[in-house]
Amino acid sequence: MTRTTNSPARHRLLGDQTWRADAVCQSTEYNPVDPEIFFPEPDETDKITAAKALCGQCPVRQICLDAALEGGDADGIRGGLTEEERRPLHKKLSRRLDYSRVNDTLAGRNVHLTQDERTAVIHAAYRHGITAQRLAWLLQVTEEHAQKLYRELRRALSHRDLNQPATTTPASEAGGEHLGRDDFGTAA
Repeated sequence: MTRTTNSPARHRLLGDQTWRADAVCQSTEYNPVDPEIFFPEPDETDKITAAKALCGQCPVRQICLDAALEGGDADGIRGGLTEEERRPLHKKLSRRLDYSRVNDTLAGRNVHLTQDERTAVIHAAYRHGITAQRLAWLLQVTEEHAQKLYRELRRALSHRDLNQPATTTPASEAGGEHLGRDDFGTAA
């Protein structure tokens, strides 16, 4: 099942590492942090507990976790989760459908998208009348490819419409009369 969210979030841009400056794990003169606590052995529970405690205070914890998942980082504690805790999330990442990422992309931000999110961007762009040129810029593809994506979407939508069952009432059931729009009252 695809997980969807629509929470307001600050998504990092592709290749953006500026969030690291706000991370609690960054060692400073006033806050010395041993980076080794984020790479403990499985039996080093004290290091794991200490690292997770720091992650629990971090303002960029979710961004860190997203970066680890999107980058395929499997080592160490990232975003407050151990390697074992992140493993199932790595497997589910390709099915993520986060509408806040879709909306950020439509607004012009260059965020990391899964295939489901890219498809949602294409559908939303088509529905809102965004040009193929703008879609190409949003998805970082050629304009020809964006036109192809729109053609495929139009084809899929027309096939979907063709496969819809007829919902009209046969004339014999309507007493031989042809019913018009006004015959259905205000709900139609």
